[in-house]
Parts: sequence; C-alpha cells; structure tokens
Amino acid sequence: MTTDTSALTQLGGHAPTPTDPAQAVLERAPNPHPDTLYLARFTAPEFTSLCPVTGQPDFAHLVIDYAPDQWIVESKSLKLFLTSFRNHGAFHEDCTVAIGKRIVDAIQPKWLRIGGFWYPRGGIPIDVFWQTGEPPRGLWLPDPGVASYRGRG
Repeated sequence: MTTDTSALTQLGGHAPTPTDPAQAVLERAPNPHPDTLYLARFTAPEFTSLCPVTGQPDFAHLVIDYAPDQWIVESKSLKLFLTSFRNHGAFHEDCTVAIGKRIVDAIQPKWLRIGGFWYPRGGIPIDVFWQTGEPPRGLWLPDPGVASYRGRG
C-alpha cells in the first residue's frame, strides 16, 4: 500500500524544535493496515520537563502503546512534540496525561495507554499511567518493559 505523506510538514526536512507543547504540531499519516488489530509502541527513555515549582529538570521513561484505527502517529512530529516539554513546567501527572490525550486527539486510535516512569523528585518516584479504556479484545499487550525504581539496589 502506498501512503500519501504530502500533508506532512516536518518529515524529510528541517523542522525547528517547538518551545511549547501547545505550539508543537503532532502529525498523523494514514494507517497502512486499518483493517488489522495491532499495537504500535513508542518508547522515550530520556523524556525531560521542568518542575513547575522549582524549575529543576524532571526525567522520565515514557512508554506509549496504541492500537491504530485510520491514522498512525508520524514519529518525527512525536519526537519534536515530546522535545517541546524540555523547557515546560508541569507536574508529572499533567505531562503524562496531556501527552496521551494529545495523541488521542490527533489520531483517534482504537485504544491508547501511556506509562510515565518518572525518576525520583524529592526522593519519591512518581509513576503515572493512563489509558482510554479497556483494550480491544484480542490485542496483544506486551509488558511495558520498565522496571520499578529501586535506587541503586
């Protein structure tokens, strides 16, 4: 199947890094297999944002799983969108859920889940999980593959 990428504005060329998630453009492409139930996974092991209170950097390992319907996420635009959080102040819960909701708004998947495995802030790791509902029957759901935080032990 040939996929029309003519509507994509960031793929294949220079695209500036957005400085604010609200201004970042999250693009989509037609799903080459809309009649097939499958899971696509994006893993961002070096996600960063800023604490909205102290301005100190926060780090997370994000795992985004979704079952596409008519659209898939264009990965370069996702990378730029995630990078736009680098200087954005928000709590872990806000970053994680906002990313999931933004992807849902862009592609209307059959199902989506996001896990934000955050590194400790103030000595406590805060992990955040969100999904759109029950996964479709028959969808293979692999383990997220991120171990719980155990410090140096």
